[in-house]
Amino acid sequence: MTMPQQSRFYATGRRKTATARVFLGLGSGQIRINNRALEDYVPRESLRQHLLEPIEAVQQMGSFDLYITVKGGGNRGQAGAIQHGIARALEKYDPTLRTTLKKAGFLTRDAREKERKKYGQKGARARFQFSKR
Repeated sequence: MTMPQQSRFYATGRRKTATARVFLGLGSGQIRINNRALEDYVPRESLRQHLLEPIEAVQQMGSFDLYITVKGGGNRGQAGAIQHGIARALEKYDPTLRTTLKKAGFLTRDAREKERKKYGQKGARARFQFSKR
């Protein structure tokens, strides 16, 4: 594989209402999210594993430094946005990784969002109880 010309690769990831900006560069595996260490920002181990899945899929764990800014959404949405952003940045780093990432489903944006509440109703689909008499 030829060495890429660029030293840092940028990609945006989205999930629900969360948006993550991912800057990926070759390094020692340091990950900073909103100027905090990965363990400080994402305390749940399951979410940490979830957002690092694209790097594990291409077997490059520990060879990239990641600087990430993420806003909006909750824990799960932010983890999904970061995962999407990492996958897209990896694709920019090496386009030959696209097939691996695509097959695992990391490049597809999960478009599911919360449906809005409708007026005159209890929720998005729930109605108030109907009484005939």
